[in-house]
Amino acid sequence: MADIHVPKLNNNDTEYLVVEWLVGNGKPVVAGEPIAVLETSKAADELEAGESGYLHHVAALDSWIAPGALLARITAEAVPQPAPVTDVPAPVTGVSAPVVSEDAARQRDAPVAEPVVTAPARVAMEELGVSHAEVASLGLAVVRRTDVEALVRRRTGQTASDVHEDVHEDVHEDARKERQDARESAADPGAHRLSRVQRAVARAVTTSHATIPAAYTVVKFEVGPLLERAKGLSREVRRPVGPAELFVQAVAALHPAFPLFFASVDGDRVHPADAPRVGVTFDMGEGLYVPVVHDTGSLKAIADALMRYRLAATEGDFREKDLTGANIAVTLHTDADVILAIPLIFPGTVCALAITSPQPEPRLAEDGTVTMRTVANIGLAYDHRLINGRDAALFLAALRMELQA
Repeated sequence: MADIHVPKLNNNDTEYLVVEWLVGNGKPVVAGEPIAVLETSKAADELEAGESGYLHHVAALDSWIAPGALLARITAEAVPQPAPVTDVPAPVTGVSAPVVSEDAARQRDAPVAEPVVTAPARVAMEELGVSHAEVASLGLAVVRRTDVEALVRRRTGQTASDVHEDVHEDVHEDARKERQDARESAADPGAHRLSRVQRAVARAVTTSHATIPAAYTVVKFEVGPLLERAKGLSREVRRPVGPAELFVQAVAALHPAFPLFFASVDGDRVHPADAPRVGVTFDMGEGLYVPVVHDTGSLKAIADALMRYRLAATEGDFREKDLTGANIAVTLHTDADVILAIPLIFPGTVCALAITSPQPEPRLAEDGTVTMRTVANIGLAYDHRLINGRDAALFLAALRMELQA
């Protein structure tokens, strides 16, 4: 028998939500097969079976579970075992679809004629005024809360933040928070609770400021030729290529010459990175995300990854593996009026590069004539325990040369 314990998926959360069982209770499973989906504050991640056998659920669906806790067991032979008990609220008035957990739906022998509405989806239907007819029109066998929210966004043109304020509050705290919210709403009708994504951002910022002695160096780059080159490269790789793609490529190329900029610090010990893994900031109005470009071997691979992440950022549709493993960050500040930005050094890294919007600037030529060029302020925030100002200046100079190559 093999126990499956919950791994630590990120540094921001102390517990995760069991949102879906991908293999039914007591059903056969093959090593490497995804068995469950856990949701963190920013993403959902699939957990895989470590060996083949029969899967037996230990944690209940829609329950919160901490890293290290027992999620499931795998036995060599089939063992009769009841499904974990999951509280199922009463059906919504006027909704004829059965309201059950996804795990229970997966274990039915007969096919499901009506869509199965999960408990979180039922709550969302009540909150957002979604009818059973609308849910049935989705054509899904199992309807989850995210499906209901997506339906409302399409119907009303709202963003995910409008309808997804705080999806997964701890179930053990729901009653207390409802009473607290009622009191606070009565005192201040315009107030609302921070979203789960923003609370995760707040924890990262607090940890960074408390543990990393940060310093900052900014250099002006002439980026006009770079922008022109990007246009030709877009046609060449058949993918959108802009400053973000080119800076990610250039930063990754500096890993052999500047290994400390990709390392991590644990007390007085420095841990070097075996390869560059560049986190890139995205904020499309649904919260700040920092997905990681793991494959920096070619511009096409980088452009593919960033294009996929832009789409995911519009809906907050990331997997946890997309958001973990960065050893340096490139932060994008693309508003036309942003000329300086000091980025957060994300916990677990020692550097963050800030790219601001290109700006026109007059330049006096040697013959006395005035010409225009396009520049951008490129800043580097760095952990002063490991990197000094001279090192930062050398890194930025090498980055400029790499971008001009």
